[in-house]
Amino acid sequence: MKLKTRILLLALLGASSLAQAAAAAPATQRLGLQLWSVKDEIKQDFEGTLAKIGQLGFQGVEFAGEFGPYKDNPAGLRAFMDRNKLQCAGAHVHFDQLTPDRLEATTAFYRTLGCSNLVIPMDKRGASVDGSAQMSRELSSLSAQLAPKGMRIGYHNHAQEMAGAAGSTPWDVIAQNTPKGAILEQDVGWTTFAGKDPVAYVNKYPGRTVTTHFKAKMAQGTSGGMPIIGQDKTDWAGLVQAVRRVGGTEWIIIEQEEYPNGMGQLETVAASLKGLQAVLAKLPAN
Repeated sequence: MKLKTRILLLALLGASSLAQAAAAAPATQRLGLQLWSVKDEIKQDFEGTLAKIGQLGFQGVEFAGEFGPYKDNPAGLRAFMDRNKLQCAGAHVHFDQLTPDRLEATTAFYRTLGCSNLVIPMDKRGASVDGSAQMSRELSSLSAQLAPKGMRIGYHNHAQEMAGAAGSTPWDVIAQNTPKGAILEQDVGWTTFAGKDPVAYVNKYPGRTVTTHFKAKMAQGTSGGMPIIGQDKTDWAGLVQAVRRVGGTEWIIIEQEEYPNGMGQLETVAASLKGLQAVLAKLPAN
């Protein structure tokens, strides 16, 4: 875009409005990997596994509590990631890491990594509507505390949050009782497993799917297909279009929890990435 055009847009929209528009509809969704996908391999060779992830074509990783030799050296980890052209797509952290006595240390660590998205991976309260309402108050408080630091809180679903009638699940309670700035990190595999439509949930809460887990998983009680993206029955093309047009999605994060036919963890991740890339290749850029 030419400089004069950019200046005109700023004048017409205002800097804040332009930023909001960009956040609502990212030009390109980056591809990341949730490191739980390679939980065993990364413990055996942290640096080597991260390097291979970058070589596969991922642009970032979402941490899940494993930092190898860098657990007390976020600056060193950031430098290593930079050398391997990897960004921090986010991190899974539990509520006990964000208590008043631990909040500063936790946020300082992740900010050094260049991480702005902190996501609660699971909480037992998410299994009920009442528990989710209580948890939503805690998420809302954390959202207010993290915003001045340039960070966001989020929550990641399993099947328990998708139980019940669509529209009144614990996931709906969380969505409706947390600020719009809080991330709804939908795990489409668990949504599918629970018998719900992941595309419908992206559309139901526009701009909230800032990060999302792309996982191939069968609906409970069904069979057919493989737990690898593109080898299952998920409408991946429809899902990509939804996160692009409605979700406000910045990061599509592959997560692999099943490794069929004796495949290795990174090998299976590579197969899911290849399947997703095949879907992306058939779609228009935006």
